[in-house]
Amino acid sequence: MRADSGAVAAAHAHQFEDAAQQRDAVTLGMWTFLVTEILFFGGLFLAYAIYRWSFPSAFALASRQLDITLGGVNTVVLIASSLTMALAVHAAQTGAGRALLGFLLLTILLGGVFLGIKAVEYRHKFEEHLIPGASFHMPVSEATLSGDIPPDQAIAAGVPATALSAPAEIQRHAQIYFSLYFAMTGMHALHMVIGLGLLAWLALQCRKGRFTPAYFAPVEIVGLYWHFVDIVWIFLFPLLYLVGRHA
Repeated sequence: MRADSGAVAAAHAHQFEDAAQQRDAVTLGMWTFLVTEILFFGGLFLAYAIYRWSFPSAFALASRQLDITLGGVNTVVLIASSLTMALAVHAAQTGAGRALLGFLLLTILLGGVFLGIKAVEYRHKFEEHLIPGASFHMPVSEATLSGDIPPDQAIAAGVPATALSAPAEIQRHAQIYFSLYFAMTGMHALHMVIGLGLLAWLALQCRKGRFTPAYFAPVEIVGLYWHFVDIVWIFLFPLLYLVGRHA
């Protein structure tokens, strides 16, 4: 894939002395933006830490309502997308336009798979009445409440449905957990959607031959953003899915 004649001329905007200065400026700008994102997600993580410390038993029981298999698969998918994004940046640096487009499209595909799995998880929570609100109800067996077996094993063992009811206090605390779950994963999903939009724009520009070894800053900057979103999930997965799993 060949770059158009204006690609090199557009290697840096008129307000910059050269392409290196422009690259430093946009990189600094992205890192500054990511710091604000860290502060934003940090508030959610702090709220989670406070409530988890306050209601450890309810949070552990609520966490067991999540599908750890789907969460684990999504973790692998995002790690793989970070690899393809890194390969896309390398392809842009070396001027491999065809490889760049391929890795961008593969990253978009993996991001779409992640959001699809997350949509399935959300649908399950809606069907199981685990959406915070008047209809919220978390089914938990007596064996689970005593810490002997998780709820999924209790159901598989044939525990009567009438026994699957958590006390009102645990129900209230579990709603706090799921409120944080939907807030944190929902905000992460929103960032994923934005990232997919940016990747689609990069793919379009790549098809037009806009990126060369002299001008690949947009690919690198979007790569930083995508890696940040992936790292956020690396923290979300153990915090939300693995609560009390060691016990």
